[in-house]
Amino acid sequence: MEGKIPTLVLFLCIFSAAVAAEYVRPQPRKTLDFPWDRKPSSYPQQVHISLAGDGHMRISWVTDGKSSPSYVEYGTSPGRYDSTAQGESTSYSYLFYSSGKIHHTVIGPLESNTVYFYRCGGEGPEFQLKTPPAEFPVAFAVAGDLGQTGWTKSTLDHIDECKYDVHLLPGDLSYADYIQHRWDTFGELVQPLASARPWMVTQGNHEMENIPLIKDGFQSYNARWKMAYEESGSSSNLYYSFEVAGIHLIMLGSYTDYDEYSEQYNWLKADLSKVDRSRTPWLIVLFHVPWYNSNYAHQGEGDGMMQAMEPLLYAAGVDIVFAGHVHAYERSKRVNGGKPDPCGAVHITIGDGGNREGLAHRYKDPPPEWSVFREASFGHGELKVVNSSHALWSWHRNDDDEPVRSDQLWITSLKSSGCLAEKKHSLRKILMAP
Repeated sequence: MEGKIPTLVLFLCIFSAAVAAEYVRPQPRKTLDFPWDRKPSSYPQQVHISLAGDGHMRISWVTDGKSSPSYVEYGTSPGRYDSTAQGESTSYSYLFYSSGKIHHTVIGPLESNTVYFYRCGGEGPEFQLKTPPAEFPVAFAVAGDLGQTGWTKSTLDHIDECKYDVHLLPGDLSYADYIQHRWDTFGELVQPLASARPWMVTQGNHEMENIPLIKDGFQSYNARWKMAYEESGSSSNLYYSFEVAGIHLIMLGSYTDYDEYSEQYNWLKADLSKVDRSRTPWLIVLFHVPWYNSNYAHQGEGDGMMQAMEPLLYAAGVDIVFAGHVHAYERSKRVNGGKPDPCGAVHITIGDGGNREGLAHRYKDPPPEWSVFREASFGHGELKVVNSSHALWSWHRNDDDEPVRSDQLWITSLKSSGCLAEKKHSLRKILMAP
């Protein structure tokens, strides 16, 4: 199989170019309407799950009733729950809005690659989830800048059709933008998928919602979408890490301090110092604002973070970086310092999940030498990590409700290429710096 990969890549590149030349972009779609549907006060709503440390899963949901309990019953057979976990709850007020009771309960330890059935708070329907595998292969669905439009639903429908273990979302979830009930409708929209597979998310600019002197940023996001920051030694829900099979994934914050004196930078150094590439040969990073972007939209917004953090990520041998923010798709060569570099990361912008602001159509011409494929269309990506050395990346257009595979690439890990050995000294030097 190894010898056939270059031939396959060449064929797919030619095929992708032909498809792109014939493509006619579909029209925008309206924001979805959500009819009011009153539920009993203890009825679980907006159910979603996320990874919470080795062998554990966090179940999150909302109830209208403030006295609703925060426990989860679960087991491996429908309707038979042989385990129960007690969790925590919170709520928040935002101007004239008061949230429901937001529950977070961690269940486990769980077996890998196993279906579990669960019920939240002793009421409502039974849900089921599947835990990720402990070994390769493992598959990720990737889509950022979702929102709540007809295109969002199309993206979610396409993701629902693919076989994946974890959903990765590099920022901009609900596009609530201060209108808090949109967080509730977003939770209901994604519940069918987010209650069945873990959603690992990081924040974007549309999660900030800060009002100077009145409201701090990210209040709604932090209350509703609690991630594995405590489990990974972080002091902030805006940046954290987790592991799936042989992959170490790091979620960074584009909208919190990131310079070399910041808490985030120091946490990142500490996290990278614990990574064992013999155990997790793949290293993947997500954040919202892209560092490599040839679209005119949001041009240069990631430069400060890139200047501060790219040397560290390069020295650590990051394989792939996913970003959003720009409402289009773009894939780079392996790159570092603004130039192609065989030991750099592949940067992928995938902010094309379906947001209400529309697509970013204007690109710089000619494209930079590091840019391989770019297109302003709604869609999602799939990353299938086959083994310790090879992963298959593909990008799928929604294309008026027909899933079309428009870009595809076999990626070889830096661990298997010999690059990590070359970087060992420079990484140690950065990690040991005060």
